[in-house]
Amino acid sequence: MKAVILAGGLGSRLSEETTTRPKPMVEIGDRPILVHIMSTYASHGITDFVVCLGYKGYVVKEYFANYVLHRSNVTFDLAANRIEVHDSAVEPWRVTLVDTGTDTQTGGRIRRILPHVEGATFCLTYGDGVADVDVSRLIAHHESSDALVTLTAVQPPARFGSLSVDGDLVTRFAEKEPGDGAWINGGFFVVSPGIEAYLSSDNDVWEQSPLERLAAEGRLGLYRHRGFWHPMDTLRDRRYLEDLWSSGAAPWIAR
Repeated sequence: MKAVILAGGLGSRLSEETTTRPKPMVEIGDRPILVHIMSTYASHGITDFVVCLGYKGYVVKEYFANYVLHRSNVTFDLAANRIEVHDSAVEPWRVTLVDTGTDTQTGGRIRRILPHVEGATFCLTYGDGVADVDVSRLIAHHESSDALVTLTAVQPPARFGSLSVDGDLVTRFAEKEPGDGAWINGGFFVVSPGIEAYLSSDNDVWEQSPLERLAAEGRLGLYRHRGFWHPMDTLRDRRYLEDLWSSGAAPWIAR
């Protein structure tokens, strides 16, 4: 099975980091968040990726073009114009990078890469969030259902601490209280053949007409994930994820 990653958006809410690179290339620790997401899938045996490029897609291409070089010890034989690679730490991945257009919407990007998934069921997610989703269980859940698409639902972390008050006294204080219990779209989809019927143009927004139509038809499945999930929408999000990584206890890392 292949994993498709949407990595073409502008990332305007993280403009401090995205003026020179797309948001999926912003690093957490020593690697882009895109690679963290790929590692999550790889820990479940999915190592064949299709990445939907758009805004500054050449940065992603250049990164993977030099991936082996940057993750290996090498000898350059200048006279022979030859490179010898030693002790490579490169993962056994296959990565297809597809330019899906700078202004193409999310559904349009998915439509453009359908030839690369060759009519098979595939995983799909966004290139700007990490989670400890059990991808194997998600796929099994999808395959046991009649859904054309299964969506992973998450309960987002609260942005602020919460207070319980009695008059002018605080009776309870909780920093980073969990969210209010509402479930939201956390990405990490599984998509079956036939989705092309719900995608008609580059202007299709995946989260609007296609998913709304699937839901109305009873073909949008739900997988509840109660573990860790966090987007990287803002500089504050990046710092939070960076702190988790630096602590050595990043929840999304398979161990």
